[in-house]
Parts: sequence; C-alpha cells; structure tokens
Amino acid sequence: MRILLLAHSFNSLTQRVWVELQALGHELALELDIKDSVTEEAVALFRPDLIVAPFLKRAIPPSVWQAVRCLVIHPGPMGDRGPAALDWAILEGRLEWGVTVLEAAADFDAGPVWAHRAFQMRAASKGSLYRREVSDAAIDALQEAIAKIEAGEHPMPAPNGAFRSFVPQALRAIDWRSDKAADVLCKIRSADGAPGVRDVIDGREFYLFDAESADLQGPPGALLASDGARLARACADGAVWIGHLRPTGPEQLKLPATHYLKTEGLAYQAPGDIVYEEQGAVGVLRFPFYNGAMSTSQCLRLRDAFLEAAKRPTRVIMLAGGEDYWSNGIHLGTIEAAKSVSDESWDNINAIDDLAEAIITCGSHLTLAAMAGNAGAGGVFLALAADRVVMRGGIVLNPHYKGMGNLYGSEYWTYLLPKRASKEQAQRILEARLPMGAGEALKLGLADAVLNKDMASFWQEALGCAAAMAAGNGFLEKLAAKRQSRAADEAAKPLSAYREEELERMRLNFYGFDPSYHVARYHFIFKSAKSRTPLYLAPHRRAKLGA
Repeated sequence: MRILLLAHSFNSLTQRVWVELQALGHELALELDIKDSVTEEAVALFRPDLIVAPFLKRAIPPSVWQAVRCLVIHPGPMGDRGPAALDWAILEGRLEWGVTVLEAAADFDAGPVWAHRAFQMRAASKGSLYRREVSDAAIDALQEAIAKIEAGEHPMPAPNGAFRSFVPQALRAIDWRSDKAADVLCKIRSADGAPGVRDVIDGREFYLFDAESADLQGPPGALLASDGARLARACADGAVWIGHLRPTGPEQLKLPATHYLKTEGLAYQAPGDIVYEEQGAVGVLRFPFYNGAMSTSQCLRLRDAFLEAAKRPTRVIMLAGGEDYWSNGIHLGTIEAAKSVSDESWDNINAIDDLAEAIITCGSHLTLAAMAGNAGAGGVFLALAADRVVMRGGIVLNPHYKGMGNLYGSEYWTYLLPKRASKEQAQRILEARLPMGAGEALKLGLADAVLNKDMASFWQEALGCAAAMAAGNGFLEKLAAKRQSRAADEAAKPLSAYREEELERMRLNFYGFDPSYHVARYHFIFKSAKSRTPLYLAPHRRAKLGA
C-alpha cells in the first residue's frame, strides 16, 4: 500500500512505524503536521491509499479524513479519549493500559476501532512506557488494522468515552511534607519528557524530571545528598532522586540537577548511572544514561569503569546501555549550556573517542555490546567498537550524523564501519538519514544477531551470548586472533591516524565558518517547530521540486 505518515514530529513511535511498515514492503512518505493546507497538498501529491497518524497534537482536517481513510494511533484503551492518555494512566495507578488504532472522525479519538492491544503497566516514566510497551502494542495493533483493511473487513464502533484534556499542574503539584515517595515518583514519572512537574527548590521555580527512589531519610522538603548529577530530596516517608531540572521560562535547558543547584553541605553518594556486576566469567557494565546522552564527564567515567573491568579475572565484558537508549552519542544539552559550545563539543567528542579507543584496544577480554534500547549517531558506532554486537528486536537506530548540521562524526567510525559493511552498505548507512530497525542493521553488518524483543528474554539471551564467548578453550583462540588482528590493523594504519582525520573534519564542524552544526543543535535542543518536512522523508515533495 501507499501509506502517508502524518505526524507532529518524527518521534520515536513514528520512526518505529516507519521502520516496521517499510519492512512489510509498503511504499511510505511522511508529512509533518504543520497546517491543514500543507497536509492537503501532501495528500494530493502522494495520493496515498491510507494515512497513518502515529503522533499528532491536533485533529486531522475533515477535508483529509473524508477523502482518504486515516488511522490514528491512540496510546490508550478503547473508549479513552484525549491528548494525555498515558499521563492519566500513570497518575491514576492503572495496572493495565492499552493502545487503540481508530479511524479519524469528527470527534477527537472517537472514530471506529480497527484494532487494540492491552499491556501491563510498569513502574516507569511516561517516556519509557511510550518507547517500549506503547510502541510494541501500537505496531501489533497497526499491523492487524492494515491486514483487516486489505482483507476488506470493517471496524467496530467505538465505545462511548469521556474526553479528558491535559493534566493540570495543580494535580501534579508535590507537597513534600505530606506526599510519600511513591506519590512523588508517580507525579514526576507521569510528566517525564514533557511537561515536567513544576516545583520550587531553594526559592527557584523548576520543572522536575528523571526521578528514582532514594534510600535516604531527612526533614521533608530538604535536599539531602548529591551523586554529582542528581539531587536527593526528602518527602514524607523517605526521599527521591531528582535527575534533571529545567527552569521555568522560555528557552531554558533541561540539565542534570546539580547544574542549577549548589551541593555544598550535602552528603555525597557514588554516581548511580554506571553499574558493574559479574556473572561468572562475564563482567556486565551498565550505563543507563538519561535519554542516551553522554556528556564529557560521563564518557570519561565510563572509560575508567571499563578499564577497571578489564583488570578483573573475567573473560568477557558486556556493555549494556540503558533499556530505553543504548546511547545517542555526545550530550547536546550540556554542550548548549557551556560557556563555549565549540570547546565543549570538542571535549565531548574527544571523551567519547577515548572510551571507544579503550574498547577497541582491549586485549585482555572479548567485548559484547548488548543493545536493548534505541541508539543514534555516535552511539551506534560506539557499539561497533565491541567485538560482537547483539540487538533487541524492535529497537530503532539512526546511524548517521548529517541530520545534526552535516556533522562528520568520529568514534573511529572510519576504522570500524569498513570492517563490518561493504562500501555500498556503508554509503547506505551514512547517507540515508533514515531510521532502521534491528533486522536491517543485521543485513547491513551493524549487528551480529537480533535477539528476543521481550526485555527479560533479551537480557537472558545476551548473557548467554557473552557466556558462550567466554566458554572453553575457544576463548583463548578468539582472544589471540583478536590481538593479532588489532596488531595487523595498527601496523597498516595506526588507530591514532583514523582519529586525527576524523577530528580534523569535526574541528571544522565545531570551529569553522559553516554554522550548520550549531544551528541544528539549537533547534534540536529547543524543539523548534518545523516549517517544512525534510525532503528525505517526503518523496512526494522531491518529485514536485524535481529533485
């Protein structure tokens, strides 16, 4: 089918829909929902058989849904209506929630239902639930809906349901004297990503994000401890860690909490964003960085943690990023907040290169990158520094740099990518600017295996892969072969030469006359509204322009 995706932005769910429908052989185009006349023009140009709306913030115009069947993916069960379905589900402590694929109609979220899926709620942030349970359920339901349409079936009438608008800040307001830790976590998790929970700390107004339970006690409302990035604040029966803050007002950055608040006089706890554990001959290094962004300090601490893990009497080091994101490369937020964005960009790319180099040159262990979550840009190529890469089915990768103002990229990709992909495959990976799924990544050489989509099963299988790498005399043979290969590569062209060449191009991105990177970073960080759909997503517009 010719399917036009209509979305407010090319967010994680829209990318997942793109990847899954493309894998099924559908002909796709995307139009960003800018205004009705633009959508109408896109329909006239592309002439779709079907329109799918994975993520919208306003209603599809009647001129469109009356002309072409439009399927809306709603992150709520049948009968639920409104733009904040998942927010309400978390706030109300729902144990089960769902996704409904319905047909656009005159009333918001009230059209006939083509398919629906239920899922069990986790104690997690809205963003985490959206990227995992909602995404999986949405794809299953959408595939069923399209199959029914192709078979000539009909939808079922939608059950009656009341429309609920956005959650007011008053319902999420925290009373630190009376609210228990579980209530505070619920409120912040329901607003994580956006809009955050409005609060006052030390006389300053902030939006709160990224909350976790803290095993601490103190006077309710008091700041108790810091781990270098997060702050622990006491509530009625314990405390919570607050990972990120954004001051109120226009163009304010969401940054680690300690960027905005002083930590003098607070207890110090070791950072919890890097965790090492051992399971037999396998050392597991976990780094669930918020949104997959890796600041200069995080990259250097992770490098140091890796080097310490390499001193242990294990055989394999499994690199396990977060379950929502493996890594998205350098931290554009801390870069934007720096006194010199160019200098911080330079420091950050060198720090992630230091980390990649430590993994590439590790001669004491075999390494496995276990990618449970999505990855982008330098995060994808960081994974290639490992000897073996396994991915969870259903993740989405954006293995390209150019969308960020034509960045050249580093992380030794010019060394790592040709070892895994042909010239044609590498060109496709770098130039397409499109998301890809784990299956396509496997075909293109970015992965060695795609494992179970279920998270618990994925970790079990990933650990099994690591244990197999460590098993028997075969390990010694593989380790010897790794050392010999690295020595031969170094003799042919030193690793330092690849880095110097990449960084020379990056220096131009950061310090050169072309401001594209700085402009793109600014618009990305502040989520500037798009004025048009990028041509690589809109073949109908390329045809119009003769491109």
